[in-house]
Amino acid sequence: MARESTFVNMSVTLFAVCLIASAVLGGVYALTKEPIDAAQIAKINGAIGGVVPEFDNAPSAEMFTVEVDGKKSNVYPAKKGEEIVGYAIEASSSKGFGGNITLMVGFKPDGSLVKTSVISHAETPGLGAKIDDSQSHFVTQFEGRNPADPNFKLSVKKDGGDIDAITASTITSRAYCDVIENAYKAFCEANKNNVKADAEQPVEEVQEAANASEEAQN
Repeated sequence: MARESTFVNMSVTLFAVCLIASAVLGGVYALTKEPIDAAQIAKINGAIGGVVPEFDNAPSAEMFTVEVDGKKSNVYPAKKGEEIVGYAIEASSSKGFGGNITLMVGFKPDGSLVKTSVISHAETPGLGAKIDDSQSHFVTQFEGRNPADPNFKLSVKKDGGDIDAITASTITSRAYCDVIENAYKAFCEANKNNVKADAEQPVEEVQEAANASEEAQN
């Protein structure tokens, strides 16, 4: 009987300890979640501001998601007034040497690259981690390039492309190019309506001119 009583007491004690530990962990999570989320949002907003032309809206408040080839990317439209001046695309690639690489990639409405900014990665310090240096040749060489340009190939020179890879970090460099390629595909999907509207505008102007001419003749 004493042995059974001891077992019951141990079970109750263990249950109480687990319950208290769970409550403590839950409390810590509740206390830290909001600051962590706020820090992430601040990082995202900072990245957006660094990769697109000047804007006066709140791109993060107008964020939407597109999916291309089974890959989802967050799209942040940057506007001045009602005019879209660029898109910041949050895209990723799992092909990095250390795993996933996530970038914020800025595009002008014509598809040309503005700048890129690293959101997260796990590349080797001193090697692949050089992608963090926004002033490095590797990062700045993408600026002004347009993936739609037939004379530009978005891949490292070792693979027949136009991009100088980071020394001793070809895998990271390839993954960086892959992220930008994914971002460009997301940009094309997100920009469809805008491009369509631009394409229709000249037709409307021609029609308005025709109507004005007809009225003048009458």
